[in-house]
Formats: sequence, structure tokens, C-alpha cells
Amino acid sequence: MLPEVQSWFRRRTSSAADWPVPELAEAKGRTSVSVVLPARDERDTVGHIVGVILRELADVVDEVVVIDSCSTDDTAAVAARAGADVHAQDAILPELSPLDGKGEALWKSLAVTSGDIVAFVDADIRGFRSTLVSGLLGPLLTDDSVAYAKGCYDRPLDGAANGGGRVTELVARPIINLHWPELAGFVQPLAGEYAGRRTALERVPFLTRYGVELGLLVDLLDLAGLDAFAQVDLGSREHAPQTTEALGGMAAQIMMAAYSRLLRQGKLGRCHDLSCCLDQFRREPSGHRIVSSDVSIAERPPMVTLAGAARPV
Repeated sequence: MLPEVQSWFRRRTSSAADWPVPELAEAKGRTSVSVVLPARDERDTVGHIVGVILRELADVVDEVVVIDSCSTDDTAAVAARAGADVHAQDAILPELSPLDGKGEALWKSLAVTSGDIVAFVDADIRGFRSTLVSGLLGPLLTDDSVAYAKGCYDRPLDGAANGGGRVTELVARPIINLHWPELAGFVQPLAGEYAGRRTALERVPFLTRYGVELGLLVDLLDLAGLDAFAQVDLGSREHAPQTTEALGGMAAQIMMAAYSRLLRQGKLGRCHDLSCCLDQFRREPSGHRIVSSDVSIAERPPMVTLAGAARPV
């Protein structure tokens, strides 16, 4: 690890326990905070998460917004009953042709939230604790030089305390270490829990689908520099595990995201057009069936290009 990254890791990594809510409420002042949950078919968990945030973080969080990403169940109704402000993803900025995926939901949330700080939290977390949000807000509410705070945590899986995060370890971390060693100090670079100042988030593009987390890290690094990042240990986080087949699609999208940034930064020459079709194999009684999926990603421009002039980071 680069010496400057080791130094950053020591200085900028904290624990959720370092940020008690009463101290955050005092430090908050006139700073407004929005919490955003992108949700697709998460009726079993979204209501509980919204309720915990509203009950336990009322002195810190000003609004909780759920972006319903074309759910086929009653996710939107459950979230609304719990007290969230709910928006259908495709109804936001309806003049734009809709795109699919998590990154689209996060980008569009900037158009319907008002917080000076925006925190993003996945809607499928089991056993949700409010410290998953308050921990992220700590560095941002107490240090004006921090523009973006990323969560890290253990990922329990099948009885192993840290068996999750397979795409991180097999794809994202090797790519980051190869091409962006300045980001090698992030324990969970693909974590879905992070928060940033609106003035920074509105000035970077958002990749759609599962490329959004890597894209934000790379683009915010270019925008603000490593010392504008903070990392918070949030303890442990558990959600429903994905199949290996599904993880393959996620991995392909993250590789697409990395390729797009390498091209943009001039670190890689365009040698051929990438295929956006991922072929996988599924065992059936009659033999192997080919399962093809589209792993293409798209990109939304910085929100300020739609909403007005950029404000200083």
C-alpha cells in the first residue's frame, strides 16, 4: 500500500461508536441531512429500516426518501406507511428516457431531496441498526474538509463472520489495486452505505446498475482528492445473499465501470468494443442451458448540468 494511503487510512478511518447521536445533533447546526434508500422488491426490510431511522435519528436526519425502482411488490406502500417520502424512480425527471438499476435511483434521488448531506443506505439490510447511518454522518458533520464518507463492515455468510463480499475480493479490489492504488485503503469499496456533500455528489456523473459505487470512488477522487474521503467501521452488515450466477453479472458490470474510467483517464487505449452480453451456464436435466444477460451500463451526467451552476466543494 502506498505510504500516503497508509497515512490516510490511519487518519481518516473511524468507528460508528466514535459518533454518538447527541454529539452529532449538536454539531449539525443548520446543516440538513437526507437519507436515501433505493429499493426494488424489498417489502420485508424497507419498513423496518425507515422506522428505525425516523425514531432513533430524528435529531440528525431531516428526511428519509425511498426511491422505488419499479418494484413488483408493495415496497412503496410499506415504505410510505413507515413514514418515508416515496418516489417512483421513473417518475423523477420524466422528460428523460428511463434507465435501469441502482445508480439511476441514486442519481435521481438528488433531484427530489434537499439535504446538504445525502446518505445512501441499501434497503435489504437485515437487523438494521441506526449506527449504519449515524456513523456515516459523523465525519461529514464534524469536519468541513470531508466530502464523502464510505462505510465498511464485516459481511457474514453461511456462518462465517466475514464470508460475504465475494465480488469485492475477486473483482473490485484487484482492479482498484492495479489501476487506482490511491483507493486501496477502502475496506469495502462496493459498500452500499455511504454519504456525501451535495456539492460534491452533484458534480460527478453516476453510472447505472452495479457500477455506481466504483464510479463514484474514482470520480470523487478526481474531483476532491483522497483526503476529502473518510471511512467508518460500521461493525457488521447482513443481507440476503446472491447466487453465484447473479454475482457474475454484478462483476461484469463493475468491470465495465472500471473500463469506462480507465478510458476516460487515458490509462487504457480503446482496442475493441466490449461485448455487453454475459453468457453463463445453468445445469438442467437435459444438460447445460446457456443463460445470456445484458451487463451493459449507462451513465448520467453530473446533476448540476441539469439543475444549474456548480457550487464549490
